[in-house]
Amino acid sequence: MDEGGCRIRRRVCVPKRNRPSLGVICVAPTAAELTPGDDEEEEEIVTGSPRRKTVGVQPLENNDSEEDMFGDYDSFAENSFLAQVDDLEQKYMQLPENRKHGTDFATENLCSESIKHNKLSITTVGSCTELKTDEHTKNQSGREDVSSKPGADILYELPSSQALYFENLQNSSNNFGDQSTKETDWNSSSHKTVNEELPHNSIEPQQTDQSSSHVRTSSDVNRRKSLKDYLKSTMTGNAKAQTPIFSRTKQLKETLLSEEINVAKKTIESSSDDLGPFYSLPSKVRDLYIQFKGIEKLYEWQHTCLTLNSVQERKNLIYSLPTSGGKTLVAEILMLQELLCRRKDVLMILPYVAIVQEKISGLSSFGIELGFFVEEYAGSKGKFPPIKRREKKSLYIATIEKGHGLVNSLIETGRISSLGLVVVDELHMIGEGSRGAVLEMTLAKILYTSKTTQIIGMSATLNNVEDLQKFLQAKYYTSQFRPVELKEYLKINDAVYEVDSKAENGITFSRLLNYKYSDTLKKMDPDHLVALVTEVIPNYSCLVFCPTKKNCENVAEMICKFLSKEYMKHREEEKQELIKNLKNINSGNLCPVLKRTIPLGIAYHHSGLTSDEKKLLEEAYSTGVLCLLTCTSTLAAGVNLPARRVILRAPYVAKEFLKRNQYKQMIGRAGRAGIDSTGESILILQEKDKQQVLELISRPLENCYSHLVQEFSKGIQTLFLSLIGLKIATNLGDIYHFMSGTFLGVQQKILLKEKSLWEITVESLQYLTEKGLLQKDTILTENGLMQKDAIYKSEEGFQYSFHITKLGKASFKGTIDLAYCDILYRDLKKGLEGLVLESPLHLIYLTTPYDMASQCDPDWMIYFRQFNQLSPAEQNAANLVGVSENYIGKKASGQAIKKVDKDIVNRLYLSFVLYTLLKETNIWSVSEKFHMPRGYVQNLLTAASTFSSCVLHFCEELEEFWVYRALLVELTKKLTYCVKAELIPLMEVTGVLEGRAKQLYNAGYKGLTHLANANPEVLIRTIDHLSRRQAKQIVSSAKMLLHEKADALQEEAEELLRLPSDFPGIVASPIEKA
Repeated sequence: MDEGGCRIRRRVCVPKRNRPSLGVICVAPTAAELTPGDDEEEEEIVTGSPRRKTVGVQPLENNDSEEDMFGDYDSFAENSFLAQVDDLEQKYMQLPENRKHGTDFATENLCSESIKHNKLSITTVGSCTELKTDEHTKNQSGREDVSSKPGADILYELPSSQALYFENLQNSSNNFGDQSTKETDWNSSSHKTVNEELPHNSIEPQQTDQSSSHVRTSSDVNRRKSLKDYLKSTMTGNAKAQTPIFSRTKQLKETLLSEEINVAKKTIESSSDDLGPFYSLPSKVRDLYIQFKGIEKLYEWQHTCLTLNSVQERKNLIYSLPTSGGKTLVAEILMLQELLCRRKDVLMILPYVAIVQEKISGLSSFGIELGFFVEEYAGSKGKFPPIKRREKKSLYIATIEKGHGLVNSLIETGRISSLGLVVVDELHMIGEGSRGAVLEMTLAKILYTSKTTQIIGMSATLNNVEDLQKFLQAKYYTSQFRPVELKEYLKINDAVYEVDSKAENGITFSRLLNYKYSDTLKKMDPDHLVALVTEVIPNYSCLVFCPTKKNCENVAEMICKFLSKEYMKHREEEKQELIKNLKNINSGNLCPVLKRTIPLGIAYHHSGLTSDEKKLLEEAYSTGVLCLLTCTSTLAAGVNLPARRVILRAPYVAKEFLKRNQYKQMIGRAGRAGIDSTGESILILQEKDKQQVLELISRPLENCYSHLVQEFSKGIQTLFLSLIGLKIATNLGDIYHFMSGTFLGVQQKILLKEKSLWEITVESLQYLTEKGLLQKDTILTENGLMQKDAIYKSEEGFQYSFHITKLGKASFKGTIDLAYCDILYRDLKKGLEGLVLESPLHLIYLTTPYDMASQCDPDWMIYFRQFNQLSPAEQNAANLVGVSENYIGKKASGQAIKKVDKDIVNRLYLSFVLYTLLKETNIWSVSEKFHMPRGYVQNLLTAASTFSSCVLHFCEELEEFWVYRALLVELTKKLTYCVKAELIPLMEVTGVLEGRAKQLYNAGYKGLTHLANANPEVLIRTIDHLSRRQAKQIVSSAKMLLHEKADALQEEAEELLRLPSDFPGIVASPIEKA
């Protein structure tokens, strides 16, 4: 500050930003800028500019959340802001007050609000005083404006610790409402005044006379005490209180994201071709793809597909590309557009639980960053109907069966229109058995009930696309793009041939295998597998597809016998770590085959492994610790594990000859994008299969055909029951009209040779009525006659209608296979007569899946031994279901006895397996005890938990089974996780299986909140064999689940506190009525 005089600057600004959760108040300036020569106050303002003008104040750093709350200007030193203000105040009070005033002014108070936070009243300055001046005045001032950077103004980034001062200052200024305001003289010019009304007090400009300006009472002097002392005490007091400190950087990022989403929304709603930052999405989405997936640029076909007119117009779309062409990324971008821009929920349907979990792990981090929920619908997980959320939208990732249940619940609650997009991966599965029938039903219901829901289908193996297009009313896009070139070879004896469509018989000679075989090796490996494999491993990866599970294990062991010990040195420590982890998850047990093969970098992969084992082996293969997997065809349709070379051990899957679709899926795993320049597939065949294989490689893909009729109880009957139960179609005419729009309706001329669609519809409804699942309604015909018993035999009889019975509704709600619904009802009814609750065995029996019992073949000696170990109460439960000790004993000794229902006996045997598993929670020991593959035991457990959930929903619809409801909730939870109770909270997180849950628990991560707040880098150091990618996915999934639970509780609380719409005395507004 100059000694000769002080320049007091009046600070003027327009609103720069709002701080969330804090009130905003405007205060009058505490100082005005005076020039000694003129005795004038100077105001600096730039019309229409948000920048404030400051003089003599150092620029300030942004007050981010991790910085000191006082910043650079809260010092109590002599040169500090407080010292300067005090100096100005003293000089200001010494000024002569008998000057001539040409203008009065008052502050314009934009807003005043005080919000309590943690019992502390905090007020922040969001807008400063605005003065209105005319152009003449600004020109007369003759002073040059000095601009500063944003944040240079002292009031610009005010810490919350000082906010209380400004609230008190406002109260103080309100008290002075009756006193005259300060006035300025600008070159004796006359100016208009701006008067604004302050809350509770009106400040009016008054003419002051000289006497009043010189006389001050003692109370005035006290009230006008030193600003320095006041600011000191206020700041030190408030500094002790915990107040939220908001990061300006974070707020700016959030504001930018919000603005971009709004722009993208408008872009999508308009017909403009301008797609915005990233395909109508905020640029943050592009950044996240770079950060999480390393995708910096889209392929040309992806860009073309996303910019198709049909996609822009939200028409249904089917697109087909070879495996690993990047289909999923297009679907993800379209899903994000729906979630963020159109603010609608999205359903993604995937074929297997493992793929659902992999996708949830990958997308949870996007959900956290972009503000949407990712919800799992697989196995026994998933809430029906889904939680209705008002703010954030949900991405439901579901298996085929759970997706069907989800759509049913949305239709039933009238919320199907909230579903903006449905994405179906592996669309060709619509032609595969009962699962295909369920997928067809799901899509047909969406098409019939919601005209606003878009359907996107994708597949690598589609042929009769025209039928699917007609069914889905969709456009079609295809490309032969593959990021890595694929070369197909056939091996017959020693010769390798390349597949060449231009050649006469489809193949051309490539080379002879040059590998020195001993006589022993020739006998052990007549197909030259060792020669083919050693050309690529250990530096590159290789997959060997085998026809059977046993063959996988044999081939892995055979290859290991002939590999040199040099292979053991490749990443030796990591392989030992893998063996150690496999032992940990199996309580010290390790498969003897894996024990021999893993040191050489080889392992087998099939359904006989547990989920934990598969996950560890897949992770090791992905990171290059394992270089070769021998596997069954299921790997080709499962998680993505690409390889440099793919070898097909034989052109068979089990005993069936390979299909073109299966062949394309398997060889599609060859070539890793971004790693390999080419991929190779080699199909090994014998001379006897040569002609069939030549046809296989040249023929088109198999067609997809509807399975609604073939899968009678799981197909068309289930469909009719749900149509009537959901009131989608209740009379014969509407049901037939619905059927005409299904995939079956499109293909009826091809599929229905003996009976017409009308006849099948009538017969199916008749069957459901006879079974007691539907009831015919008595109706009045055109002739005025009452018809009750006959269903019309012609297409004119549209008047006949149906309604669902209680048993029918329970079957439909529980998604029970209609072949078993009456048996289930009978078993549950019988159970009520004497339900044994001393142990869970009786209840487990009632939730053991019927379809698995029919495939079971008990070991009678084990059965008898297990039966004898039961307690008297448990033996009584076995007798109640119809299996006696005497019967089991005779079967074990091989005696011929009278016939007993085989399904009941088998079902009880599987109940013993499940019961033992719940007691021991160790799949390995149970599989040894019952001589069953551990993978089969785990599949049984998964199927039982799913069926238990279905039985629970079945019982909820039937009042007579009220007693089962509470019991089945707990049993379903036990069957779902089958671990000690303390591990269940960790296993709720997607991707955390039992082995990982034990590791996390032992490391101190006891629950969901621990995981959600974990640092991925610390997890990597703490948990063995955990990659950085996995650690981040686990933390993201935990955060997502935590947010979901918190949001659900918040919604529930708000619903409880909300006034009911039908509250007496409330009159609905015309808008609500409409």
